[in-house]
Amino acid sequence: MNPAQHLLSADNTDADQAHSTAGNQVQIRALRTIPDVYQDDCLGSLIVESLQREGQSISNQSILIVAQKVVSKAEGRTIALASVEPSRQALQLSRKLNKDPRKIELVLQESSDIVRLREAPNGDSEGLLITRHRNGFICANAGIDESNIDGIESVLLLPEDADLSARRLRQTIQSLTGKTPGIVITDTFGRPWRQGLVNVAIGLAGVAAVVEDGCTTDAWGKPLFVTKPALADELAAASGLLMGKDAKTPVIIFDGVNWRDQSSSINDLIRTPKEDLFL
Repeated sequence: MNPAQHLLSADNTDADQAHSTAGNQVQIRALRTIPDVYQDDCLGSLIVESLQREGQSISNQSILIVAQKVVSKAEGRTIALASVEPSRQALQLSRKLNKDPRKIELVLQESSDIVRLREAPNGDSEGLLITRHRNGFICANAGIDESNIDGIESVLLLPEDADLSARRLRQTIQSLTGKTPGIVITDTFGRPWRQGLVNVAIGLAGVAAVVEDGCTTDAWGKPLFVTKPALADELAAASGLLMGKDAKTPVIIFDGVNWRDQSSSINDLIRTPKEDLFL
């Protein structure tokens, strides 16, 4: 088996389930020849060219998982810290958190509010800043990234509107190939109450955020009252098996997932403040 390809078997045979696997098998493969991405690059064209180089193909039933980093780079979301003027609030927080005030200023600009703050325990380590991104995500540092970026003292912001980014990417791929795969844009988030990081969905085109599972009973006949798998996050998390930080594989292709093309938005995954019991 190609090292950039995984086959996952599934035992579920319920044809009514909206996210069940077709033929009990899902194939996951990585595009291995995506070049470095820069501002104003056409990401859709780069993906199609990589498909052609590698002799790979996609169908209308394929789903492309795309790392946020290449989307943000193409959209010019790289910011040189030298261009950032910290506000008074950023300067105050920088002393508490032992963080660069220019980075904190960008976090504040990208956020609607601060959710949690943990001051630096000593002068050698940094504190923790959890915010609500203005697009609704709750994450560390408003999702601002410093890894795998060209240039000294630069950071990368999340896309302005990742749903729009996903729709545009899908349209470009459709115009070049005649195929309309689903698109899920992902980023890596921490999780409350659990250690470790996992890929989550932050932008969608065609793929449902949450699906209604067709089952009304479980395997033992017991009634099911709430069964809404977060399909987009399931796909995002699985893509992390092939989307390593040092692998340069920012595009992962899923085939064999039984999904239906529909209008979708990442907002369908985000709990409103009224629904959140912990904030």
